[in-house]
Amino acid sequence: MSLCAECFNNGDHTGHDFNMFRSQAGGACDCGDSNVMRETGFCNRHRLRTGENVPSVPRDLLLMSEMVLPRFIICIIQYLRDGYTEPDTSTERDLQKVLQQLEPQISFLEELTKMGGAMRTVLTKILTNQQIFKDLSVGQEENVYAKKNYEKYLSALKNSGLVSVEEKAQSGAAEPTRGAEAGLLLLLPIVFLKEDQDGGQSVGQRKRVKLSSTAKDPSIMDSLKHKCFLEELLFWTIKYEFPQKMVTFLLNMLPDQDYKITFTKTFVQHYAFIMKTLMKSQESDTMSNRIVHISVQLFSNEELARHVTEECQLLDIMVTVLLYMMESCLIKSELQDEENSRHVVVNCSEPLLKNNTYWPLVSDFINILSHQSVAKKFLEDHSLLMLWMSFVSFFQGMNLNKRELSEHVEFESQTYYAAFAAELEACAQPMWGLLTHCKVKETQEYTKTVVRYCLETLQIWFDAIGFVDEPAPNQVTFHLPLHRYYAMFLSKAVKCQGLDLDSLLPHQEMLMKIMVHPLQIQASLSEIHSNMWVRNGLQIKGQAMTYVQSHFCNSMIDPDIFLLQVCASRLDPDYFISSVFERFKVVDLLTMASVHQNAVLDGEQERPMLEGALTFLVILSSLRIHLGMADDEILRAEMVSQLCMNDRTHSSLLDLIPENPNPKSGIVPGSCSFEEMLSAVADFKAPVFEPGGSMQQGMYTPKEEVWEKEFDPIMVVLRTVYRRDVQSAMDRYSAFLKQSGMHTTGNPWPPYKERTPLHPCYKGLDRLLHCKTLHIVIFTLLYKIWLDHSNMSEHVLCMVLYLIELGLDNQVQEDKEDEVRCILEHCHDSWFPGTNLLSNLHHVINYVRVRVPETAPEVKREKDPPPSTSADASNFDSRAGRLNVREAQVFSLVAERRRKFQEIINRSSTEASQVVRPKSSSTRWVPPGTPPQLVTEILEIRESMLSLLIKLHQKLSAKQNSLSATWLEDMETNSHAHGDGITAIERILTKAATRSRQSKRSIQEICGKVSPPVAPKKNSPTDKNTMDKDERRQRARERQQKLLAEFASRQKSFMETAMDVESPDAEAAMDLGASEVMESEVLYDCVICGQSGPSTEDRPTGLVVLLQASSVLGHRCKSDETKKLPTTDDEHIYPADTCGAAHDVRLALMQRFFKDVGVLTGKTQSLKHTLSLPRFYICFTQNDQVLQGFSVDKGEFTCPLCRQFANSVLPCRPGRSTEVVSWHMPTNKKTAVLVKEVEDLQEQLGLFPTESNLSKEMESVIKDIKNTTQRKYMDYGKNPGSPDNDFLFMYSVARTNLELELVHRGGNLCSGGASAAAKRSCLNQLFHVLAMHMRLYSIDSAYNPWTRLTQVAQRRDELCSASIPTLYMGVSPLSVPAEHFICLVRMLYNLQYTQALASLSAKFSPEERQAWSTSGALKKNAFDAEKSYDALLSHVIGELSKVKTVYDVNPEVPSMVSHIAVWSPHSIEYSLQQFCLPYLRLSCLLQHHLYGDKLSGCPEVEEFSGLAGCLGLLAPALQPSNPIYSASCLDWTVNAFDLMTQWCSEFNIFSIQTLLVQDPQWASPHLLHLPDHYNIIFQYYHKKACTACKKVPKDPALCLVCGTFVCLKGLCCKQQGICECVLHSQHCGAATGIFLLINASVIIIIRGHRFCLWGSVYLDAHGEEDRDLRRGKPLFLCVERYRVLQQQWVSHTFDHINKRWGPHYNGL
Repeated sequence: MSLCAECFNNGDHTGHDFNMFRSQAGGACDCGDSNVMRETGFCNRHRLRTGENVPSVPRDLLLMSEMVLPRFIICIIQYLRDGYTEPDTSTERDLQKVLQQLEPQISFLEELTKMGGAMRTVLTKILTNQQIFKDLSVGQEENVYAKKNYEKYLSALKNSGLVSVEEKAQSGAAEPTRGAEAGLLLLLPIVFLKEDQDGGQSVGQRKRVKLSSTAKDPSIMDSLKHKCFLEELLFWTIKYEFPQKMVTFLLNMLPDQDYKITFTKTFVQHYAFIMKTLMKSQESDTMSNRIVHISVQLFSNEELARHVTEECQLLDIMVTVLLYMMESCLIKSELQDEENSRHVVVNCSEPLLKNNTYWPLVSDFINILSHQSVAKKFLEDHSLLMLWMSFVSFFQGMNLNKRELSEHVEFESQTYYAAFAAELEACAQPMWGLLTHCKVKETQEYTKTVVRYCLETLQIWFDAIGFVDEPAPNQVTFHLPLHRYYAMFLSKAVKCQGLDLDSLLPHQEMLMKIMVHPLQIQASLSEIHSNMWVRNGLQIKGQAMTYVQSHFCNSMIDPDIFLLQVCASRLDPDYFISSVFERFKVVDLLTMASVHQNAVLDGEQERPMLEGALTFLVILSSLRIHLGMADDEILRAEMVSQLCMNDRTHSSLLDLIPENPNPKSGIVPGSCSFEEMLSAVADFKAPVFEPGGSMQQGMYTPKEEVWEKEFDPIMVVLRTVYRRDVQSAMDRYSAFLKQSGMHTTGNPWPPYKERTPLHPCYKGLDRLLHCKTLHIVIFTLLYKIWLDHSNMSEHVLCMVLYLIELGLDNQVQEDKEDEVRCILEHCHDSWFPGTNLLSNLHHVINYVRVRVPETAPEVKREKDPPPSTSADASNFDSRAGRLNVREAQVFSLVAERRRKFQEIINRSSTEASQVVRPKSSSTRWVPPGTPPQLVTEILEIRESMLSLLIKLHQKLSAKQNSLSATWLEDMETNSHAHGDGITAIERILTKAATRSRQSKRSIQEICGKVSPPVAPKKNSPTDKNTMDKDERRQRARERQQKLLAEFASRQKSFMETAMDVESPDAEAAMDLGASEVMESEVLYDCVICGQSGPSTEDRPTGLVVLLQASSVLGHRCKSDETKKLPTTDDEHIYPADTCGAAHDVRLALMQRFFKDVGVLTGKTQSLKHTLSLPRFYICFTQNDQVLQGFSVDKGEFTCPLCRQFANSVLPCRPGRSTEVVSWHMPTNKKTAVLVKEVEDLQEQLGLFPTESNLSKEMESVIKDIKNTTQRKYMDYGKNPGSPDNDFLFMYSVARTNLELELVHRGGNLCSGGASAAAKRSCLNQLFHVLAMHMRLYSIDSAYNPWTRLTQVAQRRDELCSASIPTLYMGVSPLSVPAEHFICLVRMLYNLQYTQALASLSAKFSPEERQAWSTSGALKKNAFDAEKSYDALLSHVIGELSKVKTVYDVNPEVPSMVSHIAVWSPHSIEYSLQQFCLPYLRLSCLLQHHLYGDKLSGCPEVEEFSGLAGCLGLLAPALQPSNPIYSASCLDWTVNAFDLMTQWCSEFNIFSIQTLLVQDPQWASPHLLHLPDHYNIIFQYYHKKACTACKKVPKDPALCLVCGTFVCLKGLCCKQQGICECVLHSQHCGAATGIFLLINASVIIIIRGHRFCLWGSVYLDAHGEEDRDLRRGKPLFLCVERYRVLQQQWVSHTFDHINKRWGPHYNGL
């Protein structure tokens, strides 16, 4: 069911699970259709229309449309006839041209459909009326054009391979009956093969074949008859390859029920034609989507699907069309008997399969099979079922792989995925659809029918490929859909329908045949992982991984394993076990001799193949997915296995759990929903943020009890695509055991898990674990592991013990009489007395005869037996000679039994072929011409499985007599659940002792013996070499790890020192890594050459830095309240209240009123776009000769230490990095003396530095700074490029960096210490570089601000700034002593305080101004009048009132009068302190960086007094807890009132009130406030029109800094080759942009010429991103992520934290 956005939003969907998706090709909304959904679920609009009292439309109103529309439609059809030419003579462009010219007409029809039901009814009548069509289509006799036009239509029919009804009647072609059609097509899979006559285009050596033409059915494939407009309109729609407009029109008509039925029948009638057109199409993907958009609307309705199935033979048509479609790409199968094979398979390299062209037809077939009534018709129709089996057989054995033995394959075909997709979609999905209708006992007959036809088709297939009993060597195909159909219907029959398994199984020989190919796949999997197929390239590994991958496993490996389990439960277990080891090619390895020869495996392949064989047997014996587990249990096991491998997101877990027939529904078959099961087995971990900046999504991790009780390593092995996932699961399991204290030493083994009881039908599977062949193998392997034979591993032992334990837990009921008789006869044909594992455990094997090479150790030991043992030897020969002859080698006996078993089958089978039968595998594994040096030797064993287990326990625990005689009584059974191999052996021995008294006695006897030390068996030279090699490798690894650890440790210590990450309160000294700090200079470590030394004029050392422009300060607002992103037309963002906008206004005013702004425009305190050097990653580089080598494109390079972006090198100042001075020691000089000294300093002209490497580097840095900043943000005055302008630019760089650091510290200095948000600052070095350049500019005495600050002069004509322009100019020579800095701060504080008074007075009402002026005037004569705020305030009010315009309020301008009702002394003092605080903060920071003074923290309420004390504005005596007044910090060198009078008179010349009323307080910068639900943003912005072209952009985006709506990659908004997002990032963010992509929900960052995908701040309910909105789940704002994004923006760390950057080429 699908709804349009409008209907969805107008309906109530509380508690519903839904996915939102964007339809690419239109579609039909199901709202209002009661056949699809209940009326209670309709939206408000459709619910109103379902009433019965809907008035009918007057007849007269529709007459005109009934008259006009038929001619309008025939006009469209005639145009389509005229414009069409066959594809071989026309180009696609010609067809598109015709469609473009017809677009207005089709759009008109589309608009008519939107007029409502009445108009759709009229259209339906016209489109389906046969008489109107006949009259208008053929044309009258006199109408020559119409006749010619009709002939074109007939020609188009003929050229399409179709026959018109008239021609068909003339030729007398009779339509074959339904039965005849089925009878012909039944022959398809068998032998109708012929070589393609024009078969020059063969694929490699594989020629394409065609089915015999006698099987064709012209009634379905070759005839079409058009009786109405609708039919011909659909014909042309198909011919023109489904143009979008026409598809939309046809779909919009579907609400009319009469139209829907007629159109569905027409669509079915044209189905074969659709297939032909689809196969010829060049744009099959687009066409496929449009076909499915139509068909899904028609076939999803069960009533309609049933109707057309009955009336139009829909099932016959679909199956026939699919058969014909696949016929075009059939080739001869090369499986088994390549020369004589009569089987055909699809060629996966054909475009039909590679491009999934078959997909829409298969999708329709799956869709109609989902309806029970249609599926039952299919299952009841036996001929149709056999026809379908013919189709499935085309995929049986496709994509055959042949193992390359000599050279690597030249061309690696990548078509294998097409084969897997074809089997899944064309075979497996219809199978799952049919299985959903075979769940109850009433449908037993359907299952029996399918099983019968599966077996028949399998027998035909075996005969066609010439298969007898052995698979062809070095071949494997992963595609056996017939086997899998058979397996899954068997499973469903037993599990759901209560059928007896034996009634559905064939005879034994057929079972043996069915077993072979699935077993071959399992063996091949091990071969592939053992690198035996390495010459076939990577694609063979891709096949092995796809076979077990989550989307395929339940349709491939699971049915294969189940089928093998069925075969194992019914075949002789010895035969089955021997077959397994032969297929895995490890027969030769299973000998007790320490040396053996393997004819088919290399030495390094033996161990992984043996491990694979044992693991397969464990999986076969323990897997219960189809053998008794309920659906809920299966879901739980699948979920646990996936979670144990790795923590999973919710969506990946849904994706990884195999689920059919309806994937991703959220609910799986069974009583327990997915969510409930997930909450039962896993805990949710909320999204976390790693230090590196990468963001984790919400994850689910297994609960502790799951690890303890439910972790199943066998299920994990079965479900792993990559082998590393198994190791990952074991590592996580080990970590859990260590954390919980269950197992703290060594590596634990995979835990043993109790299995679900077998279904009674499969009880025979347990016989596998109780057969002598398996026991011989287990005994042999235990013996070999004990003696350290080659190719034995811990994994082999683990699997052997697992098999023993499975056998002990799954006992088989035996007939006791048979067992007794077997013991009496001594069973001379076997090693063990019986088949029961429990009784065989304690059976002692005395002697074994083996065949070994002459060089084997066994031969040397037995060559000269001592005389004393000869009697024993002869006794042995006389007593058990015949036994040992038969025991000569373990698997000679197995092969003999296998031959004997086949002979029995042959005698009982009348179909046996005596000619072919002797070709048995018993000789296949023996190399031809066995070397003569093999000799037969007798080994004395005298061990049982129990004794070997106990000896292995001693070996693993490295203790002699590790098990005492009484250990069984002392053992706690519950302690065996988790542990290593020792624990596993103890668990097995305990179980054996508990279940058998004989076993218990044997264990006690063996443990009671005092075992002599076991002499380690001498290894052969090859073993020794192997051990030496392994040991050398191990030592090399250890050395390598040690070196890496040492290097990492050194790097970490250096980074910690250089970055100062650990000590934020450290001084700003730059003596990082210096071995010895001298008083005069600091030493630096170079990260390239490792040398230490000072930075000098000739050999300067530099800091690697990243220079970037910043607009963060410009986006600060007055209010602390964050601006909201507009989500309706009524909401707007006004940028006028930002800091940047305010300063732009100030700068514009000053440029307007002053002829030459000059130095005095420094009042623009924090411009909107100025340079920032925040958070430098400080690393030291070598001298200038090395530095030049790092310049690459755009001057960027990576730091040689931390590999992060950098674009400049800041030279370090020679000598001490800071001037440390005690600030609380009063200076002896008076302030007036200091003022004079500063004035003298300024009068000295700036000296040009001597030419040196240091000065060159400093010039280079200034160039880099200017290059980083956009030109328009470097010009302040009317003379760009003037010295005054450059001076201001460098001033703004320093000012901006200080203010940014203040922002990083939270806006104040209350916390003290170093910046918490930044690493070590390099501002000291930056100020030094800026100072060296600023001192070069001389100061005109006429404009010297210092004299204005400190002297009362004659009245001037120029304005004295009401700001603090000289703060940084005054300290520009960094050699200025600290006492001069104090003097500067004091003088500038006087000016700042005066500004505060003037600004405050402008906020008063006239009455308040008068009152304060009067009260303050009385205190002017007091002794402390110069430090009394009321006296100074009164004086300022009096001076500024001399010009009336200063305090005049313009009525048009919003009032600047404060809202405070009454200004009290307390509120005035608070306002003055708040005005001066920004100045004090910046001064303190500057002092901190220049002189190394520590910042001491203080409570926020005491910040003013703390900062004033730190700067020396307050004497130490004035710093107790008494209230501090801002006026007490004033220090006047001349008469305060005279100086203030001078400043006020200068201001009165212009009296610009806007410049007077300023507020230096700004809130911290913030990104926009976003709504909690992403859908609010999406619904408003995804349809919003572009402001430039007025069209809805394809990729809309939002700036999260200012809220501007922009087009990503939009050509409409491109200016001078630069797209809008890049342009906006330059204007709004000084080349830094943060954009939310509306259609993708992700954030994109633009930084200069680069961009990166940052991630998403909107996550679903499970903490996951939904990039590109593919899953369509509701998304919610993640506040933590958004906070991280904002922090990275404010701290300018995008370049360093985000790793995946790429160039955007101005195209975003």
